[in-house]
Amino acid sequence: MLKGKFDKSKLPSRHVTEGPARAPHRSYYYAMGMTEEEIHQPLVGVATCWNEAAPCNIALNRQAQSVKMGVKAASGTPREFTTITVTDGIAMGHEGMRSSLASREAIADTVELTMRGHCYDAIVGLAGCDKSLPGMMMAMIRLNVPSVFLYGGSILPGRAPVGAKVPVEYANRDLTVQDMFEAVGHQQNGTMTEAELDVLERVACPSAGACGGQFTANTMACVSEAIGLALPNSAGAPAPYESRDQYAEASGAAVMQLIEKNIRARDICTREAFENAARVVACTGGSTNAGLHLPAMAHEAGIDFYLDDVCEIFRDTPYFVDLKPGGQYVAKDMYEAGGTYVVMKELRKAGLINEDCMTATGYSIGEELDKISLEADGRVIYPIETPITKTGGVVGLKGNVAPEGAIVKVAGMEAQHQIFTGPARVFECEQDAFEAVQNRTYEEGDVFVIRNEGPSGGPGMREMLATTAALSGQGMGKKVALITDGRFSGATRGFCIGHVGPEAAHGGPIALLKDGDVITINAIEGTINVDLTDEELAERKANWSGPRENIYASGALWKYAQLVGETYKGAVTHPGAKAERHEYWDL
Repeated sequence: MLKGKFDKSKLPSRHVTEGPARAPHRSYYYAMGMTEEEIHQPLVGVATCWNEAAPCNIALNRQAQSVKMGVKAASGTPREFTTITVTDGIAMGHEGMRSSLASREAIADTVELTMRGHCYDAIVGLAGCDKSLPGMMMAMIRLNVPSVFLYGGSILPGRAPVGAKVPVEYANRDLTVQDMFEAVGHQQNGTMTEAELDVLERVACPSAGACGGQFTANTMACVSEAIGLALPNSAGAPAPYESRDQYAEASGAAVMQLIEKNIRARDICTREAFENAARVVACTGGSTNAGLHLPAMAHEAGIDFYLDDVCEIFRDTPYFVDLKPGGQYVAKDMYEAGGTYVVMKELRKAGLINEDCMTATGYSIGEELDKISLEADGRVIYPIETPITKTGGVVGLKGNVAPEGAIVKVAGMEAQHQIFTGPARVFECEQDAFEAVQNRTYEEGDVFVIRNEGPSGGPGMREMLATTAALSGQGMGKKVALITDGRFSGATRGFCIGHVGPEAAHGGPIALLKDGDVITINAIEGTINVDLTDEELAERKANWSGPRENIYASGALWKYAQLVGETYKGAVTHPGAKAERHEYWDL
């Protein structure tokens, strides 16, 4: 019997709300003040990563209330729940960073379990910081229910007070947390006092919201729109803007429409949609972490979309959006210039967008682009005919150091700085490298090799922002190169190559390198090689003593290290949609 606008006979929530046998379950709902009408409407999970860990997450709770209003207005019943986040800005530069990538899987797993356990019919997921964005979207694709993603919004840029005593390069310009990490290098280098550092740390991050440049959070926020899981323009407005509440309410209404039309996450997240997402990462000079997260998201849909596939798209996509860390502007500026859809409109002019892909609006990308009247402003978003560079801001590399590939951000780098040859300076972990930077016990021209930081060997595939930012602060960002089987932050700049695979713990060539080995990195040709023959590498492999032991012999990180797969496939921890024997919706 229909008791409302929606027929629940095929929705998952029928298992907890319909029929005499579910009277005990309904009694729980009445205990929470729900009406009979609300119980028999579709139940929509409103999942947030709200917490008090960092500014990226602090506004999500407020936005969730607006989502719930949108769901209710469209004849649905919202059920709010939260999951964890590990915020990279806080976790960076110490042992806490090992929890970061593993938190992506924990977010996807906990959202899945909550949805399954309570038989929710659809989801609106809100996330603010780095791994929480792909984690939330992975859960949506894994469950394959009607889904709408909503980014919590970026932080406003900071600025030093007029007349404040700070180094001239920090005065009268927008500041981000990247500047703070680099300021540490200045202070260590003697070019900034502790008093000046104290002034900057109080003003660099002036509001709620995620890091303001085209770092990982904003990169994946652009992905959420480009792939179609988020409403057009919803990712751009900074977190403090009241317009975020309107996007939230609209997202709640949109998910109800998706239930009505039976449009689910995998109808949206097709192979072509992942290609669109990779294009947007490339042309905005996005985070190298997208090379990890896009394959992981595709895995949830049963699509083989690996690092090679991402980099192939990067290779022939112009870079034309001038965003930090390689460029000048922040997310707020891109939003004011028209946002992700203006960027995609430029890509369409060059035939680089798959227009038939479905979106959370119920309309295709092409149909949504037809509604956009704004054009590229030529300041933040360049016309695609006159890009900043003709190839993408992110490049894939392969060679005898990285047979399974590696990735580097070159946005903002001159061509002459995209080729580097130098002797290896090998470090067994990030902390050793950071201490060498602090103590200036390295030489100009060195190639830092930071190994044992991969997903399994780390464990957790740490980001190296503290090290790279300190080098930039010392004025050495263009004078050394870094390679690692770990990751770099979206805020990293300089010649920094991450995701080297196979990782050291799996016996990859990076485990075999020695101090003084001559390494050549060519981001123009896409190669990374050490001046050793195959026979020399084979001899070293035969004499290799095996993986370096770490202290994580129990708990969540031990479990993650046992399960996690290859970096080029997204560092995932389960077999994915190809191995499915059922779909959640059909149970």
